[in-house]
Amino acid sequence: MTREMPQAGGLVFDDVVLDETCLFAHRNGEQVRFTRSERALLLALSRNPHRLMQRGQLLDAIAPTQADASDRNVDFLVNRLRTKLGDSARSPRFIATQYGEGYVWIAAKLPAVAPKPDPAPVSGLLAIAAVVPPHDQGLAEYAEAITGQMRDMIAGRLGAGQTVIVLERAATLATRYVLKVSLQDNGARLDCTATLREGPSRRIIRAFRLEFGAGATTSLAPEVERTSISIVEALRRNLAEASEGLGTPADQPHEIRLRKASALLSASNPEWLEKGLQLRDARAQNPASADIALQWGLHLFARLVLTNPFTGISRDERDEIESEIEATVLDCLPFIETNPLLMLTAAKLLYFVDRGHLELAEDLADRAFARMADSPAALPVLGQLRQARGDFAAAVAFFDRGIEMADPDSAFDVHMRVLKYIALLAAGDREALKVPAAFIHGSPHSPPDLSVMVTVLITPAGQQLPEAVTDALMAAGREGARNAIEYTYMTSVRHLTSLQARANIMQGLVGHMTRLHGKDVVAPFVLAGTGLAAVA
Repeated sequence: MTREMPQAGGLVFDDVVLDETCLFAHRNGEQVRFTRSERALLLALSRNPHRLMQRGQLLDAIAPTQADASDRNVDFLVNRLRTKLGDSARSPRFIATQYGEGYVWIAAKLPAVAPKPDPAPVSGLLAIAAVVPPHDQGLAEYAEAITGQMRDMIAGRLGAGQTVIVLERAATLATRYVLKVSLQDNGARLDCTATLREGPSRRIIRAFRLEFGAGATTSLAPEVERTSISIVEALRRNLAEASEGLGTPADQPHEIRLRKASALLSASNPEWLEKGLQLRDARAQNPASADIALQWGLHLFARLVLTNPFTGISRDERDEIESEIEATVLDCLPFIETNPLLMLTAAKLLYFVDRGHLELAEDLADRAFARMADSPAALPVLGQLRQARGDFAAAVAFFDRGIEMADPDSAFDVHMRVLKYIALLAAGDREALKVPAAFIHGSPHSPPDLSVMVTVLITPAGQQLPEAVTDALMAAGREGARNAIEYTYMTSVRHLTSLQARANIMQGLVGHMTRLHGKDVVAPFVLAGTGLAAVA
């Protein structure tokens, strides 16, 4: 289970909040995921409360997911659901057994709860915590001396701007790294180890043994200094590794490299288009490089998203490019497990092609984020993945954090704001959309067609468009209108699991385009994918 915030508008039963599609649930602040068979069974039960569901009925519900399903599979899945929901067969809160017949969903639906805030950002680089046996005051004094000296020595070597904090016992703090200093008195010898971990992922980076004899605290300094130097080296190496890849300059500080990576992963970055020939030659010279292969994938991605929406790209060409992106990423997966930036790139590309890889993309992005801590590079991908599942509050929280971390009026800033507007549209939060989208006007990172598209998307179908926007839509003609609708659906809509969320994004665009150019500008696959057939 992973820590996440519950979705606003979910179905609340006791201490469990179910996603409306039963893709996942939140229980006591933890996210619980369900397999396809568990989801099918959970949907059948929870959508028929206080009604006996016979095993045959439940078997029909899971049959599409299990070709050889039997009554025993139903019982097995019910037991798994009970475990995940914190339920008990003897004292059921959710699923009651009707012996010899089937099962009954008995949980009462409660009013939806307000979403909890997204976890706080990381507030420092390194937290140092001492671990000593309880009630050993003498050893606690040694620990205080050791951790205090470590803090000063590490902070001094890292330089300004890097926060190093010594935690008091039982205190917690969200930092990028945690150093646990464990002490034990064995008479003539003081045993001491320092274990350096990544804070969010808890991955052990390195462990150090400090050699102390018996003596006063003043004799600790040489050994603490030796270990502190090694700790700083390990920190710097790990920070560098977390920002390696995508052609980021190796001779720059990691924070600058991560900001560069954030821009490179932005959908509005034209650099990948310009590097096409260079990357093709680089792949030919080094076909085994996963880094270069994924850069090529970003080039292909840019060809799809940076095309003029009104000019469009044929579905056959789009499908061919997406097939190459998918094959490229899948081939790279075994070789990128130690590189969070490349894992994040793979997650972004797998999410975009929308070929059943959403769960894999989530796994890659979540693990990459745990390695990269509060890097802005991960925020747009994480937000889009949360949005795909319908967790719009979490998506907006990620986008807002990215906006806070972005340089004002930068390409990354514009990208994050566009993503936020799309998330608000998907959630149907028109109140929040009343804030003017001034960021898209006059920015060098906001081409005119982007300004037009954002304006059309956020303007309700029954509301008048600005004259300049109407003129641009009329100039595009019927073919341009059709291309713009398909472009928007393929780049920003099809990835969402909720049909209502898809319709929320598209209904303004479809309404304005059909009013100006007629109903046949909406392709049948767009109508089917959004449920907007009634509009056309």
